[in-house]
Amino acid sequence: MSRITHLPLIASIAFLALGTSAPVQTQQSIMSFFVTSVGPGKGGDLGGLEGADQHCQSLAQAVGAGGKTWHAYLSTQGTGAVNARDRIGNGPWQNVKGVVIAKDVAELHGANNLNKQTALTEKGDGVNGIGDTPNRHDVLTGSQADGTVFAGAEDRTCHNWTSSTQGAAMVGHLDRRGLNADAPANDPSRTWNSAHPSRGPDGGCSQADLRSTGGDGLLYCFAVN
Repeated sequence: MSRITHLPLIASIAFLALGTSAPVQTQQSIMSFFVTSVGPGKGGDLGGLEGADQHCQSLAQAVGAGGKTWHAYLSTQGTGAVNARDRIGNGPWQNVKGVVIAKDVAELHGANNLNKQTALTEKGDGVNGIGDTPNRHDVLTGSQADGTVFAGAEDRTCHNWTSSTQGAAMVGHLDRRGLNADAPANDPSRTWNSAHPSRGPDGGCSQADLRSTGGDGLLYCFAVN
Protein backbone atom coordinates (compact mmCIF):
# COMPACT_ATOMS: atom_id res chain seq x y z
CA MET A 1 0.00 0.00 0.00
CA SER A 2 2.79 2.42 0.84
CA ARG A 3 4.28 2.06 -2.63
CA ILE A 4 0.97 2.91 -4.28
CA THR A 5 0.45 6.00 -2.12
CA HIS A 6 3.87 7.37 -3.01
CA LEU A 7 3.47 6.98 -6.78
CA PRO A 8 1.44 10.20 -7.29
CA LEU A 9 4.04 12.13 -5.27
CA ILE A 10 6.90 10.77 -7.38
CA ALA A 11 5.02 11.58 -10.58
CA SER A 12 4.38 15.13 -9.35
CA ILE A 13 8.05 15.69 -8.58
CA ALA A 14 9.06 14.41 -12.02
CA PHE A 15 6.50 16.69 -13.69
CA LEU A 16 7.74 19.72 -11.76
CA ALA A 17 11.36 18.93 -12.68
CA LEU A 18 10.45 18.78 -16.35
CA GLY A 19 8.46 21.98 -16.05
CA THR A 20 11.33 23.94 -14.53
CA SER A 21 13.91 22.76 -17.07
CA ALA A 22 11.79 23.42 -20.16
CA PRO A 23 12.16 27.26 -20.21
CA VAL A 24 15.93 26.97 -19.77
CA GLN A 25 16.20 24.50 -22.65
CA THR A 26 14.05 26.78 -24.81
CA GLN A 27 16.33 29.74 -24.13
CA GLN A 28 19.41 27.69 -24.96
CA SER A 29 17.95 26.53 -28.26
CA ILE A 30 16.96 30.02 -29.49
CA MET A 31 20.13 31.88 -28.50
CA SER A 32 22.33 32.84 -31.46
CA PHE A 33 24.13 35.85 -29.98
CA PHE A 34 25.69 36.65 -26.64
CA VAL A 35 28.35 38.72 -24.93
CA THR A 36 30.85 36.58 -23.08
CA SER A 37 30.30 36.65 -19.33
CA VAL A 38 34.08 36.54 -18.91
CA GLY A 39 37.10 37.07 -21.12
CA PRO A 40 39.89 34.51 -21.54
CA GLY A 41 41.83 36.48 -18.92
CA LYS A 42 45.00 37.29 -20.84
CA GLY A 43 44.10 40.72 -22.15
CA GLY A 44 44.35 40.99 -25.92
CA ASP A 45 45.99 37.56 -26.20
CA LEU A 46 43.02 35.42 -27.16
CA GLY A 47 45.03 32.70 -28.84
CA GLY A 48 44.25 34.23 -32.23
CA LEU A 49 40.88 33.85 -33.90
CA GLU A 50 40.88 30.14 -33.18
CA GLY A 51 41.30 30.69 -29.47
CA ALA A 52 38.61 33.37 -29.42
CA ASP A 53 36.16 31.13 -31.26
CA GLN A 54 36.90 28.31 -28.83
CA HIS A 55 36.17 30.63 -25.92
CA CYS A 56 32.75 31.41 -27.41
CA GLN A 57 32.12 27.73 -28.06
CA SER A 58 33.10 26.68 -24.54
CA LEU A 59 30.85 29.25 -22.87
CA ALA A 60 27.96 28.24 -25.13
CA GLN A 61 28.62 24.58 -24.36
CA ALA A 62 28.50 25.29 -20.63
CA VAL A 63 24.91 26.51 -20.90
CA GLY A 64 23.75 23.81 -23.31
CA ALA A 65 24.10 25.75 -26.57
CA GLY A 66 27.18 23.97 -27.88
CA GLY A 67 25.29 22.32 -30.73
CA LYS A 68 25.82 25.45 -32.82
CA THR A 69 29.09 26.73 -34.28
CA TRP A 70 30.08 29.96 -32.53
CA HIS A 71 32.49 32.61 -33.79
CA ALA A 72 33.83 35.70 -32.07
CA TYR A 73 33.16 39.03 -33.78
CA LEU A 74 36.80 39.96 -34.48
CA SER A 75 38.81 41.33 -37.37
CA THR A 76 42.51 40.75 -38.05
CA GLN A 77 45.09 42.86 -39.89
CA GLY A 78 47.92 42.40 -42.37
CA THR A 79 48.42 39.45 -44.70
CA GLY A 80 45.28 37.35 -44.89
CA ALA A 81 43.27 39.93 -42.92
CA VAL A 82 39.74 38.88 -41.97
CA ASN A 83 36.68 41.11 -41.59
CA ALA A 84 34.61 40.46 -38.49
CA ARG A 85 31.42 40.87 -40.52
CA ASP A 86 32.43 38.02 -42.82
CA ARG A 87 32.83 35.37 -40.13
CA ILE A 88 29.57 35.45 -38.20
CA GLY A 89 27.09 33.87 -40.60
CA ASN A 90 24.05 35.50 -42.17
CA GLY A 91 21.67 35.97 -39.23
CA PRO A 92 19.16 36.55 -37.85
CA TRP A 93 20.65 36.68 -34.34
CA GLN A 94 18.81 36.79 -31.06
CA ASN A 95 19.83 36.81 -27.43
CA VAL A 96 19.01 34.17 -24.83
CA LYS A 97 15.60 35.75 -24.23
CA GLY A 98 14.65 35.62 -27.89
CA VAL A 99 15.06 39.34 -28.55
CA VAL A 100 16.34 39.88 -32.10
CA ILE A 101 19.60 41.84 -32.29
CA ALA A 102 19.66 42.05 -36.08
CA LYS A 103 18.06 40.15 -38.93
CA ASP A 104 21.17 40.12 -41.14
CA VAL A 105 24.69 41.50 -41.55
CA ALA A 106 23.47 44.77 -43.11
CA GLU A 107 21.11 45.51 -40.23
CA LEU A 108 23.76 44.56 -37.66
CA HIS A 109 25.98 47.29 -39.08
CA GLY A 110 23.09 49.72 -39.45
CA ALA A 111 19.99 50.20 -37.32
CA ASN A 112 20.45 47.18 -35.07
CA ASN A 113 18.89 46.43 -31.69
CA LEU A 114 22.12 45.96 -29.75
CA ASN A 115 22.25 47.93 -26.50
CA LYS A 116 22.75 47.45 -22.77
CA GLN A 117 19.33 45.84 -22.36
CA THR A 118 19.75 43.35 -25.20
CA ALA A 119 23.50 42.60 -25.11
CA LEU A 120 23.13 39.77 -22.61
CA THR A 121 25.65 37.10 -21.67
CA GLU A 122 25.28 33.40 -22.44
CA LYS A 123 23.72 33.09 -18.98
CA GLY A 124 21.13 35.77 -19.68
CA ASP A 125 22.78 38.37 -17.48
CA GLY A 126 23.30 42.04 -18.31
CA VAL A 127 26.79 43.56 -18.46
CA ASN A 128 27.88 46.62 -16.50
CA GLY A 129 28.12 49.83 -18.47
CA ILE A 130 28.64 53.55 -17.86
CA GLY A 131 27.41 54.37 -14.36
CA ASP A 132 27.96 50.84 -13.02
CA THR A 133 30.87 49.64 -10.90
CA PRO A 134 32.96 48.25 -12.37
CA ASN A 135 32.25 49.44 -15.89
CA ARG A 136 32.79 46.52 -18.34
CA HIS A 137 31.21 47.94 -21.50
CA ASP A 138 34.32 47.71 -23.73
CA VAL A 139 34.08 44.68 -26.05
CA LEU A 140 37.04 43.61 -28.19
CA THR A 141 36.40 43.79 -31.96
CA GLY A 142 39.46 45.09 -33.82
CA SER A 143 37.00 46.47 -36.36
CA GLN A 144 35.81 49.61 -38.06
CA ALA A 145 32.15 50.57 -37.66
CA ASP A 146 31.19 48.67 -40.82
CA GLY A 147 32.78 45.47 -39.48
CA THR A 148 35.86 45.61 -41.70
CA VAL A 149 39.56 45.54 -40.89
CA PHE A 150 41.82 48.51 -40.26
CA ALA A 151 44.09 48.75 -43.27
CA GLY A 152 46.70 51.09 -41.76
CA ALA A 153 49.91 50.17 -39.98
CA GLU A 154 48.58 51.04 -36.53
CA ASP A 155 47.79 48.00 -34.47
CA ARG A 156 44.09 47.65 -33.68
CA THR A 157 44.00 43.93 -32.91
CA CYS A 158 46.70 43.40 -30.24
CA HIS A 159 48.86 41.80 -32.93
CA ASN A 160 46.03 39.70 -34.29
CA TRP A 161 44.90 38.68 -30.82
CA THR A 162 48.23 37.28 -29.64
CA SER A 163 49.60 40.09 -27.43
CA SER A 164 49.01 40.71 -23.75
CA THR A 165 51.56 43.54 -23.57
CA GLN A 166 52.31 45.93 -26.44
CA GLY A 167 49.73 47.04 -28.98
CA ALA A 168 46.14 48.21 -29.06
CA ALA A 169 42.73 46.72 -29.70
CA MET A 170 39.72 48.55 -31.07
CA VAL A 171 36.75 48.08 -28.76
CA GLY A 172 33.05 48.82 -28.98
CA HIS A 173 30.65 49.99 -26.28
CA LEU A 174 27.85 47.49 -25.71
CA ASP A 175 25.77 50.09 -23.87
CA ARG A 176 26.21 52.57 -26.75
CA ARG A 177 27.42 55.24 -24.32
CA GLY A 178 30.61 57.23 -23.86
CA LEU A 179 31.95 59.26 -20.97
CA ASN A 180 30.48 62.43 -22.48
CA ALA A 181 26.73 62.14 -21.88
CA ASP A 182 26.09 65.11 -24.17
CA ALA A 183 27.86 63.60 -27.18
CA PRO A 184 25.72 63.45 -30.35
CA ALA A 185 24.13 60.18 -31.44
CA ASN A 186 26.74 59.71 -34.18
CA ASP A 187 29.68 60.14 -31.81
CA PRO A 188 32.13 57.20 -32.20
CA SER A 189 31.94 56.50 -28.45
CA ARG A 190 28.36 55.36 -28.99
CA THR A 191 29.23 52.65 -31.50
CA TRP A 192 28.81 49.04 -30.41
CA ASN A 193 31.86 47.84 -32.33
CA SER A 194 34.32 50.71 -32.90
CA ALA A 195 34.45 53.21 -30.03
CA HIS A 196 38.17 53.62 -29.22
CA PRO A 197 41.47 51.70 -29.07
CA SER A 198 42.70 50.17 -25.83
CA ARG A 199 45.59 51.80 -23.98
CA GLY A 200 47.41 51.60 -20.67
CA PRO A 201 50.71 51.48 -18.79
CA ASP A 202 51.48 47.87 -19.70
CA GLY A 203 51.52 48.67 -23.41
CA GLY A 204 47.83 48.59 -24.27
CA CYS A 205 46.94 44.91 -24.41
CA SER A 206 47.21 43.56 -20.87
CA GLN A 207 44.18 42.59 -18.84
CA ALA A 208 44.88 45.57 -16.56
CA ASP A 209 45.04 47.88 -19.60
CA LEU A 210 41.66 46.65 -20.84
CA ARG A 211 40.11 47.18 -17.42
CA SER A 212 41.59 50.66 -17.11
CA THR A 213 39.35 52.00 -19.89
CA GLY A 214 36.18 50.16 -18.86
CA GLY A 215 36.62 46.67 -20.23
CA ASP A 216 37.39 43.11 -19.22
CA GLY A 217 38.41 41.38 -22.43
CA LEU A 218 34.81 40.51 -23.35
CA LEU A 219 33.74 39.34 -26.81
CA TYR A 220 30.64 39.32 -28.98
CA CYS A 221 29.78 35.75 -29.99
CA PHE A 222 27.53 34.85 -32.95
CA ALA A 223 26.16 31.51 -34.08
CA VAL A 224 27.17 31.00 -37.70
CA ASN A 225 24.65 28.22 -38.35
